[in-house]
Amino acid sequence: MSRQAQKKSSTKLLKKVFSSGGRGFSPGVKPIDKWALAPEESCSSAPSRSLNTPKVFLIGAGPGDPELLTVKALRILQSADVVLHDSLIGPEILNLIPPTAERIDVGKRAGFRLLTQQDINSLLLSNVAKHKIVVRLKGGDPLLFGRAAEEIQALREAKIDFEVVPGISAAFGAAAAAKVSLTDRRLSSHVLFTTFSRAPEAKFLPGIGLTAETTVVIYMPGPDYAEVSRWLQDAAVSPDTPVLVISKASHPDQSQHATTVAGLAHQAPLPAPALLLVGRVAASATDDTTASDFNWLNESIPDFPNSRIS
Repeated sequence: MSRQAQKKSSTKLLKKVFSSGGRGFSPGVKPIDKWALAPEESCSSAPSRSLNTPKVFLIGAGPGDPELLTVKALRILQSADVVLHDSLIGPEILNLIPPTAERIDVGKRAGFRLLTQQDINSLLLSNVAKHKIVVRLKGGDPLLFGRAAEEIQALREAKIDFEVVPGISAAFGAAAAAKVSLTDRRLSSHVLFTTFSRAPEAKFLPGIGLTAETTVVIYMPGPDYAEVSRWLQDAAVSPDTPVLVISKASHPDQSQHATTVAGLAHQAPLPAPALLLVGRVAASATDDTTASDFNWLNESIPDFPNSRIS
């Protein structure tokens, strides 16, 4: 069976399992219709139609594979009255939303944001006045580069009840798809998550030291990887540092390309959403990696002695 066919089959299975109250799960697993629905078992249960007051759910949709949604996220989606979603949320996940729920696309299209964050905040508040269960569906995890802080502030100021349902962030989805560990006691002892900003006043990781043992995950690198290459080298990252570009992680059409910080300048951009894994661990994205390769990496990419990070 092709990967695309497997995804379609998985989506059908998810719908079937949840519409049947969880029948079909392994023996001994608690039926879905009893999960989080009993108030005495959980104070953060999935919503029911008996909610007395409206509630907003900020939900992480994960990297794209519908099987990577949490059970709770799926339960809430299937109870939603309205779903405000990012544009990059794929049809495999959007098709899990019941047809009775209104869908509102509030994301970017072709790189252009049609709605400001204030517009989205206003949409959330206005829909609370009309619906009981309002879902804000974001790719990855809502609390990592998802502008959740601004929406949380708006909901708090309006005294609206809300809950955050975490999702698998794109970094973890991409690393898992590429079979690369973000940390490795032989190569990398810490991880840094960042985005690439093209603003003239932007700094690279202000106040944070960067070493050769850092795995840097760059979200939203944009279409010009040459700029990212210069940006990294301006922060004294060695031009020989391995880079793994991962596009559409966990999707059927996922792709990846291995290069270096210097080689990134000549790399054609892969389709969005994409992210970059920068660091020694990126070189381990091959089944041919041996113990001697780790020694070579440590020797060939020493620490960054002249880091210009402020």
